[in-house]
Amino acid sequence: MANKRKIVVAMSGGVDSSVSAAILVEQGYDVHGVSLRMWEGELGPRVCSDHRGAEEVAAHLKIPHTLLDLRQQFADTVVKPFAQDYLHGRTPNPCVACNRDFKFGTLLRWAKEHNAHYVATGHYARLARDDSTQATALLRGADRAKDQSYFLFALSPDQLAHTMFPLGAMQKSAVRDKARALGLPAAERQESQDICFGDYKALVASYAKEDEIRAGEVVDRSGKVLGQHGGVHTVTVGQRKGLGISAPEPLYVVDIDEASKRVVVGKKDDLSCSGLIARSVNWLEVPSDAEMEAEVQIRYRAPAVACVIRPNSDGSCEVRFAEAFPAVTPGQAAVFYRGEKLLGGGWIERALR
Repeated sequence: MANKRKIVVAMSGGVDSSVSAAILVEQGYDVHGVSLRMWEGELGPRVCSDHRGAEEVAAHLKIPHTLLDLRQQFADTVVKPFAQDYLHGRTPNPCVACNRDFKFGTLLRWAKEHNAHYVATGHYARLARDDSTQATALLRGADRAKDQSYFLFALSPDQLAHTMFPLGAMQKSAVRDKARALGLPAAERQESQDICFGDYKALVASYAKEDEIRAGEVVDRSGKVLGQHGGVHTVTVGQRKGLGISAPEPLYVVDIDEASKRVVVGKKDDLSCSGLIARSVNWLEVPSDAEMEAEVQIRYRAPAVACVIRPNSDGSCEVRFAEAFPAVTPGQAAVFYRGEKLLGGGWIERALR
């Protein structure tokens, strides 16, 4: 334990990171709270980065607190790519890049510079360390309703080896109870939001060049024009409402053609896909075979479904579902599991039908 006594906790001001810090204090660690000032909208800090609330909790726990102002880096690394993805007809997930580059990137480097070899966060995920191989496996959180391992697939083995998740084995209700028992100022604070940008459509528009937002046609699968949309960044695959069209039965967005700016709609059955192509795959457990059976999760709240994965030499992979699955969305993450263990993940390039 001698080289593990000092630990840096990413403190957002919310109940999860606050209880994480409190648990480590109870366990005897030399805890240093750090907040990352990354995004502030018109209403001030979002729930996921409320450094003022974090400072209040740190004072309650009698631990030092540091604020790192990373707003410009965050805009360049996370916000701009997020906007560009939407402008190109994809539906991105900025939380993955935020975790990889900031909470486990910049923060871990800062921790090492200050003689702390571990960072801790309030994520609901677990780690399993193999002392014989020094490998660290990433597992789902014990509270499956709160499991956040999906957002962590892009972490490197080195990042995982220097990380702790104090809440990984806890249920959310127990976390709230502990916060109340300790009298933490964050005990009753609202949940963090999945995306901290608020009105993302206005955000995307603010980053767009004059020629990047163009209205286009909404067509059915035969090419018949049903209406107009205000820009491909305003729709996503699987969307039913807000399309500005009238039809005798519900129609859903089944495809977005970025080149022509056409949005294709179809019946619910038309959303079914047989698989997907994922790019830029990050493997935490490198496949040993040309083909592997696993489960894939294609959205945060979606179930993991059985599949066969065929990795390619260019870092992409082909994924075939055991049974058809709806609404594969380009730009989202496809994350691979075997039971509780996360194997890796990548970005959905396109659906296979």
